[in-house]
Amino acid sequence: MATQAPTRTHRLAGAAIIVALFLFTQLGLSRPVQITPEGWRLFGIFLATVGGLILQPIPGGALVLIAITLASIFGGLSIQEALAGFGDPTVWLVMAAFFISTAMIKTGLARRIALIFMRSAGRTSLGVTYALSATDMVLATIIPSNGARSGGVVLPIARSVAELYGSKPGPTAALLGSFLMVAVYQSICVTAAMFFTGQASNPLAARIAGDSFGFEITWTSWFLAGSVPGLVSLIVIPLVVHRLFPPEIKKTPEAAAFAARELAAMGPVDRGQGIVLVVFLSVCGLWITTPFHKLDITVSALIGSCALLVFGVLTWEDIVRERAAWDIFVWYGGLLRLGKALNDTGVTQEFAKAVGGWFGEAGWAVLFGCALLIYFYAHYGFASITAHILAMFTPFAAVLLAKGAPPALTLYGFACFTNLAAGLTNYGTTPSPMFFAANYVRFHDWWRIGFVVSLVNVAIWSTLGFGWWKLIGYW
Repeated sequence: MATQAPTRTHRLAGAAIIVALFLFTQLGLSRPVQITPEGWRLFGIFLATVGGLILQPIPGGALVLIAITLASIFGGLSIQEALAGFGDPTVWLVMAAFFISTAMIKTGLARRIALIFMRSAGRTSLGVTYALSATDMVLATIIPSNGARSGGVVLPIARSVAELYGSKPGPTAALLGSFLMVAVYQSICVTAAMFFTGQASNPLAARIAGDSFGFEITWTSWFLAGSVPGLVSLIVIPLVVHRLFPPEIKKTPEAAAFAARELAAMGPVDRGQGIVLVVFLSVCGLWITTPFHKLDITVSALIGSCALLVFGVLTWEDIVRERAAWDIFVWYGGLLRLGKALNDTGVTQEFAKAVGGWFGEAGWAVLFGCALLIYFYAHYGFASITAHILAMFTPFAAVLLAKGAPPALTLYGFACFTNLAAGLTNYGTTPSPMFFAANYVRFHDWWRIGFVVSLVNVAIWSTLGFGWWKLIGYW
């Protein structure tokens, strides 16, 4: 959710649009008789908040804090109800996972994992991409920040490998760096779609599915859904980018040698890395086996975080300094509560009835195909996966479920496709500006490749993915 500080003009224009959105809902739209005046004002606050998250006149956390305060004054919520989201287990799951990720990066375990993959597979340009994609895939099982994974581990190694071969921004970018930046970035969009913890907004989508539609999405069920289409995309996408944007250097033996040298310099696994590795494997194991022991996944993650504190791998100062985690705590907890409260007003159900009437006798399958494509390519207008989910996930899912679409197909489809759509642009999610700002890839090349890759991902996930979900009984 972090962005560069907006200019004064940007802040004023954004604020004006936010106010206009609220006034439009209250004065320009007719309130359905089934919705109370307080519920309708809450709808206006929610819509204005989504607009604010897109425009970002002020940081997202500050915006959400204002929204939940206004909801307690005008939206029919008591202050206790408005603040209830901060006690939601899903919020604390994300927080605990962030703390574990801090330990993985602090001790060097995440970098060690990346270097091991690089040493094994990094002898070609494609191999380097697969090594870094595999690294991100492993880390995505427990690190819910794609920005932390990319900025702290994946991107620095990709740049180091490019520079080993003299490929730097400018005339030498095409030697290797341009290919790596695009191919690795497109791959991390896939890993974000594969896991419940693939990025910070995935638990939000899962929570909406449960609160609004009574459909439970767990870490294990998301893993099963994303595993097969995700692995296929991770294999195919680098090949597609290699064909569209081939590097001049195809063989990269020095990359594997570099990884070997770095691993040797790191020495054997030390005490801190060993403890984090045990915690990492234990938490993932508890998540996978949740159907058997029934321990809530938030409790499992908190146990892991507490163990890191007890053994001194993390200090309380490390926890306090984890700015990204506390930022997410504010905006995520607030958004969860606003979304649940909005669903309770009945606005979503009224929207579904209205839109369903527009399509008359069209079956759910036709509507699903059209809606999924509209939903996917609407991401050109979003600089945040969170904003995309908040704006479109609930109403689109409500319309389709009202038409009789299978819940699992609909909810997993929209949740996973939101992440895949982030590959369209150089601003689609937190890591995209990081990779683009490396200045290896021109704007039109980034968008051209993003569009072609989107077609490939849509084809893979809507055929093999949906078929896999059918085979495992999801719909």
